[in-house]
Amino acid sequence: MFTTICSSSTRRGFLRRNLGAAAALAASSQGSAQGAVPWYRRAYRWGQTNITEKDPVRYDIEWWRLHWKRTEVQAVIINAGGIVAYYPSRFPLHHRAEFLHGRDLFGELTKAAHQDGIFVMARMDSNRTAEDFFRAHPDWFTRDAEGNPYRAADKYITCIHSPYYDEYLPGVLGEIIERSHPDGFTDNSWAGMGRENICYCDNCKTKFKAKTGKTLPGRADWDDPAYRQWILWSYERRIEIWELNNRTTQGAGSKDCIWSGMNSGSVTAQSRSFRDLREICKRAHIMMLDHQRRDDDTGFQQNGDTGKRVHGLLGWDKLAPESMAMYQSGPGYYRLASKPAPEARMWMIDGIAGGIQPWWHYISAYQEDRRMYHTAEPVMKWCKENAEYLVNRQPVATVGVVWSQRNTDFYGRDEAAQRVDAPYTGFMHTLVHGHIPYLPVHVDDIERADPRLLILPNVGGLSDAQCAAIRKFVERGGSLFATGATSLYNEWGDPRPDFGLADLFRAHTTGAAPALQPVPASRRQRDRFAPDVHTYLRLSPEWRAKVDGPKAGDEPPATGQRHAVLKGFEETDILPYGGTLSPLRLDAGTVVPLTFIPPFPVYPPETAWMRQPKTDIPGLVLSERGRSRIAYMPADLDRRYAAEHLPDHGNLLANIVRWACGGGIPLAVQGPGWIDCHLYHQGNRTILHLVNLTSANTWRAPVDELIPVGPIKVRVRLVRPGSGKVRLLVSGGERAVQMVGGEAVVALDAILDHEVLVFG
Repeated sequence: MFTTICSSSTRRGFLRRNLGAAAALAASSQGSAQGAVPWYRRAYRWGQTNITEKDPVRYDIEWWRLHWKRTEVQAVIINAGGIVAYYPSRFPLHHRAEFLHGRDLFGELTKAAHQDGIFVMARMDSNRTAEDFFRAHPDWFTRDAEGNPYRAADKYITCIHSPYYDEYLPGVLGEIIERSHPDGFTDNSWAGMGRENICYCDNCKTKFKAKTGKTLPGRADWDDPAYRQWILWSYERRIEIWELNNRTTQGAGSKDCIWSGMNSGSVTAQSRSFRDLREICKRAHIMMLDHQRRDDDTGFQQNGDTGKRVHGLLGWDKLAPESMAMYQSGPGYYRLASKPAPEARMWMIDGIAGGIQPWWHYISAYQEDRRMYHTAEPVMKWCKENAEYLVNRQPVATVGVVWSQRNTDFYGRDEAAQRVDAPYTGFMHTLVHGHIPYLPVHVDDIERADPRLLILPNVGGLSDAQCAAIRKFVERGGSLFATGATSLYNEWGDPRPDFGLADLFRAHTTGAAPALQPVPASRRQRDRFAPDVHTYLRLSPEWRAKVDGPKAGDEPPATGQRHAVLKGFEETDILPYGGTLSPLRLDAGTVVPLTFIPPFPVYPPETAWMRQPKTDIPGLVLSERGRSRIAYMPADLDRRYAAEHLPDHGNLLANIVRWACGGGIPLAVQGPGWIDCHLYHQGNRTILHLVNLTSANTWRAPVDELIPVGPIKVRVRLVRPGSGKVRLLVSGGERAVQMVGGEAVVALDAILDHEVLVFG
């Protein structure tokens, strides 16, 4: 089976030699001395030149060494092997770079980096091969239901359940360690083929049958027990690969020669490639993020959110470097053209504010567009100068936004972008615009979470145990804000007869929940840009009778007081919605400040009048139990806000958050513009990152100009009252601080891209 690469006995002997050399390698490996902090806890600034096959004849190593120095990198990622080998591998089918000509480019670069005191992660790209490899080992490759191999362009995709992963790749990792002694390994395609296709090779057929007793599912069908088991089985295999690769590299190298495959900042992308972010973070020594750019829906703030999400699982004592493209990575992939410096810079800055370590990334060692070489340097130098404030700190937030990869899979299914991502994104934008510090909270970590408020943005799929954990959170005095179909389905996406959290919502369905159905592609595209229907929400009590404007004579009397969540809407009795709602049965003791106005025509304009101006269908249900405040919003304004960015939606959501928190938010920021706020404690220090997201291209990449905003007034609760001064890490110097009611108040003239305030 292994004969055309090397014999099984040769491989075993090769690995034994590597294992026997572990002690010698440990002595020479940087950061592996007994008792020392391992290197992967000390590498705060990273760089990567992604080598092309032509680069061996034009790689100017001395220039790149100077660039490493100018950009203050402590670790670099260097292409080693996988699809393309950049050293003369002893494995005959390990494809050498076309222009390698016997050169050991990986070895030369690794030696140069180590001479400069820089750590090296060997980069692998290992899920596909050329045709000659496929011909030699056809049983190692993925197959469709007809037995045809899956391909990506001219390459053949290997099966993650085959000896390619169990035998061949461990041999390659061991060879690289024996030759060049890198400090660790990473791989951006380690997880194999994604969820879009089912592999029917003999390896998969045999192993799936042995594991589950079932045959492989014939197609993607979320209601098929075999397909559900295939999803879970596929996740388990990726964890096995993670553990196997670490055993291999640490056995052949030293205990600090770790393997850490790259992961996405998108939970949906993780799901599609069977990478369980929570389980991976339990095992990861360092989290390598392949997450290079924003999109128009999520903005730069998504990178700060990614940092908080990853560290919430990984721990704030570990590092999470992220590949940050200096080339034009979106819109369009112009890999050899420079990304506008403001666009690249802002992506870096918001990630750093969220706890990510910067990692510049170029494609090719030779660029004709040399503008990109200047982008990272000032950010990297600033990070070095202020390194002590960027690590070893704990986030501060009274709001936790709940997420679940299982919910993405089995409730989101093939519509996760609308069912799961958009509601979460809507709340992310709400909290950023409202300057409300928050943290992503994994649903299975709720029992150890301690925010004042948990937000569940349409978390439709919850298990009974997860519902019980949420109840315990409320019993401890925590508040809750849930939207849409939260808890209406179980962990498999099967409908419940009523909300799993109906006792907390004090709201009940009046009919069976619908089974989850695929959304037609035409509607899926439309939903991104337009309302489902022309609907509104009615505010109660109605006040238009006492507000200036034309009178029809049938206005209801303007009596009573409005709930605090309706602050700022005094001159309107309606808000745009764009979705649909069904009747609910409510328990006693609830308040309903919003009700549903059913759809009516929008075209032609002459028909745009309300046929049924009012119903008793709730759009928002509020209640209190002890210290806990509960908001259930069946109207999915979180999803609509992500799609439309209507200020009314964001302001209403923020009002509900503030009411549910009961005055416990530790930060207030006054001033113009969009500012993303990240608050930390570090011993007796309080550290506040303010990232200016305001630009002419806030919602459409790329930004090519930074626009300052100000003046800005900040009020923040300190971990410990300071000396009356605050240090500014970006503009420099100190500012006076006024203490008001135990909180520090400071004024800033303006913020260009970001500012960092250090109190204490």
